[in-house]
Amino acid sequence: MDPLILFFLTSGLFLGWALGANDAANVFGTAVGTRMVKWRTAAIICAVFIILGALISGAGASHTLGKLGAISALPGAFMTALSAGASVFLMTKSGLPVSTSQAIVGAIIGWNLFSSNPTDIGVLSKILSTWIICPVLSAIIAVILLKSYKTSSKYLKVHLISADAYTRIALILAGAFGAYSLGANNIANVVGVFIPAKPFPDLEIGPYVFSSTQQLFLLGGLAIAFGVFTYSKGVMMTVGGNLGRLSPSAALITVISHSIVLFLFASRGLEAWLSSHGLPTIPLVPVSSSQAVVGAIVGISILQGTAGIQWHVLGKIFAGWVATPFVAGLICFIGLFFLQNVFGLKVV
Repeated sequence: MDPLILFFLTSGLFLGWALGANDAANVFGTAVGTRMVKWRTAAIICAVFIILGALISGAGASHTLGKLGAISALPGAFMTALSAGASVFLMTKSGLPVSTSQAIVGAIIGWNLFSSNPTDIGVLSKILSTWIICPVLSAIIAVILLKSYKTSSKYLKVHLISADAYTRIALILAGAFGAYSLGANNIANVVGVFIPAKPFPDLEIGPYVFSSTQQLFLLGGLAIAFGVFTYSKGVMMTVGGNLGRLSPSAALITVISHSIVLFLFASRGLEAWLSSHGLPTIPLVPVSSSQAVVGAIVGISILQGTAGIQWHVLGKIFAGWVATPFVAGLICFIGLFFLQNVFGLKVV
């Protein structure tokens, strides 16, 4: 394999590392913050199921992201992923759960502007609409689940110690589902820009063909898992302990709500089922897991009383969401200029 290809892929792996470092908080942050699950246990489960989600269900959201900008030149894909990763890293360094989805979209638009490639407004509008729908839908699901939990708990008399054990097990199961959904939905952010370039030849393993795209999904999943292990603890504490005061049961509902939202926007099977029954389909786009989990926490906090919300923390998170795509787009545009005019690389 050409070593240059591996070099260009390093930016995607860096972005995957940044995603794991930042977005693992959205899967297990509330569980770790409430001390129901140890961080090391959370990291292991999160890493395994992220890789499974990427390999098994990662194709849906990647297809939509490719329509926003089909970058066929590896140097261009390299800078696009590097720009998104750099912007996410800067926010992660500040302990903020930013959106990797917003970062890669901003970087792709930066590439479109530099290459004079028209941005598909229909696809962009679909993606932008999910930035509003995602946290609102997550908040609604969280409120419904919490009300259902409170109603059912009146009729189910469970000993306090047993309830604590059940909640701990449920948090682990919900975290596994959340990690799977994160891998399925957000692997598009990590390697989606490299798919049109097809950097790897297809591998034939007996009767099975391990395609270039699947190889990219595996590498991206491993990079995300590495980010979980090496740099996720700080953001977990921000989400799990600083944004709002959550009970263990509320923490569980937060993870479940977040996971459902990510799964809805990544499931090709659900899309096919809705379409076959003449129902409106859910767009397969890489949505922000950070927005989903923050929406769930805010929904629960509002239900329990807004006094529990740390508004200054929420304000910082919103500022990070707004800044991330602009920072990524600017870095990408400047970086592409240097790659093309200083290093003489073909970026378009």
